[in-house]
Amino acid sequence: MIGYLGRRVAGAVLVLFGLAVIVYALFYLAPQDPAILTCGRGCTPERLAEVHAAMGLDDSVLVQFQHFLQGLVVGRDYPAGPQVRHCPAPCLGYSFETDQPVTALLADRLPVSASLAVGAEILSLIVGIGAGLLSGLRRFRILDRLVNALVLAGYAVPVFLVGLLLLLVFCVYLQWLPFPSYVPLTTDPVAWASNLLLPWTALAVIQAAAYARLTRAGVQETLSEDHIRTARAYGIPERRIIWRRALRGALVPLVTLAAIDLAAIMTSAVLTETMFGLPGVGQLLVGAVNQVDLPVVVGVTLLTGFLIVVANAAADLVHAAIDPRVQLR
Repeated sequence: MIGYLGRRVAGAVLVLFGLAVIVYALFYLAPQDPAILTCGRGCTPERLAEVHAAMGLDDSVLVQFQHFLQGLVVGRDYPAGPQVRHCPAPCLGYSFETDQPVTALLADRLPVSASLAVGAEILSLIVGIGAGLLSGLRRFRILDRLVNALVLAGYAVPVFLVGLLLLLVFCVYLQWLPFPSYVPLTTDPVAWASNLLLPWTALAVIQAAAYARLTRAGVQETLSEDHIRTARAYGIPERRIIWRRALRGALVPLVTLAAIDLAAIMTSAVLTETMFGLPGVGQLLVGAVNQVDLPVVVGVTLLTGFLIVVANAAADLVHAAIDPRVQLR
């Protein structure tokens, strides 16, 4: 297990290094000069030269990339007139628009996106696994057909339409829930959950449909295997067969998908955060793109890649723990 874990960590580090190279090449070696984006349209040549020196753009490409990696690992220093401003690791630079550290902006928005992603993922797993299990155990019956119809509807309905319907029904007509506004969990857990219930539901629709379909297929496939027939022949109770064998086998393909979905939702729920007015990473990315705030866009991109790589590594370990057939080689 230790050797397998070490190989996974080494592979994750290599992937992150490759991601850093690609992101740096795409954003900082593009035809548009980053110093011009920082300085603005009315920038004088003298001021542009100062910005070039402050950002280290007068150095060679290799030296610039070395400074970029150094900032991520140990931090780096930025000239600020006669003084030097230190940016601690992981340093992603300073926002062109607000002159604040990108890491501080991400840390301020990340709890909102994390609350949205974790809640939506838990809700989709509960609904999806439950519906898929019932459908898999009632194959070709009325319940199975009903679940399949709901799964197809969940795939077909876009997130923004679900969100608008939820807002109209529960906030406008019935007035059962307030219009969503983020309340920190530590401040008021009840208000935190009630304000995020509609965004959770809107995001969970498509994910629950995918999990239900995978669970249904996994349960049906596992129940048709030889070891299930052997267990029934030995008189093992059906409930034990379902919970300890069929469901466990069906959960294996969900592990990787759920881990990747959790990381992706956390940093890519742009539409949901905008629709419900949640100040998360998605809204930060939209504002940065509109304002051409390059360091913030780079920071969000690297954060997304980091979360997905970590989620994949964690999914492999959980997969090995759930399925004894996986050999840690």
